[in-house]
Parts: sequence; C-alpha cells; structure tokens
Amino acid sequence: MASDLRSSKAGAQQGQALVLGMLLAGVAIVVFVRYFALGQVVAAKARQLHALDATAYSGALIQARALNMLAYINRAQIGHQVAMAHLVTLGSWASLGGTEARQLASGNPPAYLIGMMFGAQHGAAYLAARKAAGFDFLATAQGDLGQAYAAHDATVRNVLNTVQDGVATGLPQVRWAAMQAVLARNYPGVSSPTVFDLVLDHDSWPGYVQAYSGRQLRPFLQGIAQLYGFLSPRNHTVSNPWSVDARCPALRHQLRRRGTTELEESGLWRSLDTQSYHALRSNKFIGCYYREYAMGWGWIPSASSQAMSEPHVETPPDDFSGQDFWRWVKEATDWDIAAGSDNPLANSKAAVGRQRWQGGGLPAYFDIASHRRDTTLYFSLTLRRPGPQGLTINTHSAAETFFDRPQARPDGRFEDSNLFYPYWQARLAAHGGSGTDTRGQP
Repeated sequence: MASDLRSSKAGAQQGQALVLGMLLAGVAIVVFVRYFALGQVVAAKARQLHALDATAYSGALIQARALNMLAYINRAQIGHQVAMAHLVTLGSWASLGGTEARQLASGNPPAYLIGMMFGAQHGAAYLAARKAAGFDFLATAQGDLGQAYAAHDATVRNVLNTVQDGVATGLPQVRWAAMQAVLARNYPGVSSPTVFDLVLDHDSWPGYVQAYSGRQLRPFLQGIAQLYGFLSPRNHTVSNPWSVDARCPALRHQLRRRGTTELEESGLWRSLDTQSYHALRSNKFIGCYYREYAMGWGWIPSASSQAMSEPHVETPPDDFSGQDFWRWVKEATDWDIAAGSDNPLANSKAAVGRQRWQGGGLPAYFDIASHRRDTTLYFSLTLRRPGPQGLTINTHSAAETFFDRPQARPDGRFEDSNLFYPYWQARLAAHGGSGTDTRGQP
C-alpha cells in the first residue's frame, strides 16, 4: 500500500518541469524577438546615419568644388587682364614703330643727325624703324592686336562672368540635387529621390559669398602689373655732350623716350609711347628753349571716354614751316619748353592718331563676404524614414567647407579665407553648430 501511494504521488508530479520549461522558453522567445527587432532598428538607424553622413559630405564637397571654381575664375580674370595690359602696350609700341618709320622716311629728323648727336646705337635703332613700316595697322581695332584684345574682353564678359554667376546662384540647387542623388544610391529601392523626408536645418550659404565691383581689383592688378618689366615705365633720356649756348651752358640737346601702361580708376587700360628729339635753341625773346621734333608716337586707350593726362593739344599743326615753334607754344599751350621733361608734341600727335580699342573695364567678381571670412561654410541635415516595427527613424548630420592652405605661407602670415586660391576642402562637422571659427589657422 505504501508503495502504491508513493507511485501515485510521483505520477502526480510528472509534467511540472515541462510547464516551467515552456514558460522559460516563451520568455526566451519574447526576448529574442525583441532583441531581433531592436537589432533591426539599430541596423536601420546605422544604415540611415551612414547614408546621411555620405549625403552631407557630398553636399560639402559640392560647395568646395564651387568655391574652388570661383577661385579659378578669379585667377583667370586676372590672367586675362594682364594679357590685355600687354596687348595695349604692344599696340602703342606698334603704333610708335609705324609712325617712326614714316618720320624716318621723311627725314624729320634725319637718322644721321640722331647718330651724330647721341651715338651710333641710337642712330642704328632709329634706322631700324624702317622695318616697322605699316606696323601701326596692328594697333587699329581691326588689326591683330586689337582683335586679340577684343577676344580677351569677350571671354571675360561673355564666358567667365556668365559661369561665375551661374556657379554662385546655382549652388543651393546643385548641392540639393547631389545630396538627393547620394541618398538614392544608398536606397536603391526608392522610386524617386524626392520621396526622402530630408530637411536642411541650417545653411550658412546665403550671404557667404558676395559680388564685388571690378574696380576693387585695381590695386591688386596694379601690384601684379609691376611684376612684368614690359609693363613698367619706359622712360629714358639721353643728352648730347656738347655745349650749345653760353646763356644756358648746363643744357644739352636731348633724346627723350617716354612710355607708360596704366590701369585707370575706371578700370580701363591705356598705353602711351613716344620718342622725340629736343634740339636746344635760344632767342632774345624767351632765352633758351627746346624745339621738339616728334620721331614716333602711339596711344591706345580702351574706351572712347578716356582722355590723355599727359601735356598735349588736340589739334597740333602738321608742321611749323609757317610759324615759329616757340611762338605757337607760347600762344596755344601751357607747355614748359625751357625745362620740361615730356614729349608734348608727340603726345599731341598720338592723341590725334589714337586707336580706341573697345573694352568693358574690370569685371565684377565674387569673394567671401568680409564679415564671414573667419567662419566655414556650414550646413546641417535631418533625415526621417520609416523603420522596423512601425517606428520613424530620425538621423542628423552636418558638414562644412573650409579654407586651408596645403602648406603654410612662407612669410608665416595669417591668410583669411578667400576666392583667389583654390584651397577649399570638405569635412563632416558636429550637428547643431553654425560654422567653425577659422581664425588662427596657418
């Protein structure tokens, strides 16, 4: 009996462990399912964050490329202006050569006189002007030099200006399209990039770059022009060693070469080249004075509004066979022919024979706004997408475009960010910022 009782109790306890096991298995399954769901959410969020980081970096890279493009355009603008300065200088030289060839052919003054007064080298140089006969056609607006100048001006205004305007105004749209395309590549199953709930939280692009008047480039261009000897002043005076008149024993016959290439305040180039023989004369009325014989001249302004600033008159006589040079100067001009250093008669002939090359002056350009030079170009993004378990996943990212020289300046000086050096780069940034302070960068 006792054994039967023990058997019945043991039978009654069978299956209790199974119930407990089933409960534990159920809990484990729930935990596993929740863990699996959580893993799905984490994986979806990680994928979304990586996609958004790639999107933000791509947008910053588009910004860097745009700013570098503007820098290259600015440098191209400078290059075209330097080329135009050389062309107007070549034009005035060509005009000088052509007019000097005509003066040589007419013997006014004769070549032997120049050689005798100032040496064989100057005489030979004057004789060499015969090879420049007809060169003054090159200085016309229809000549090769004038046409090359017009081509540079057209490139500056019709090509570079158009491109820089397009880059500056179209950046937000191009950047947005690029970011949408990157997202689409990360989610190939999405039918259209426009379905992404992508929000631009902060954008420092508005007002970051600014259009400046071309005239503000003038000091910079003047400094660059000084690097080229061909554009430097071409002033040279040679004096004959012989004493001419007892009333002015210190004065001598002179050969004066004058030439300048200038960028006027209006932003227009001009070049003037002259050469004259100044014979020392004297009379009882005015004493010693210089009688100028214009040997060659050329003046190239690049707009009809430009005026010659050097001493000159607009209607000089063709010759002085019917009147004294000194008397005409005294009556019609304010020239100093007793102690002057210019070639006013040659200037006057250059003004009469001016060849106007039409140019538009210095073009407008883009640079970083002055109050933004110490900050980076920053933006931040938020992406919302439906995730597992009916959840909406929110991710945030930010990026910035910054100016950084590949090597420090040799002079060790700090350089503000600018659009004349293509040193713009991209990087991810902390979300919620407004742009890194770049002060103190080398």
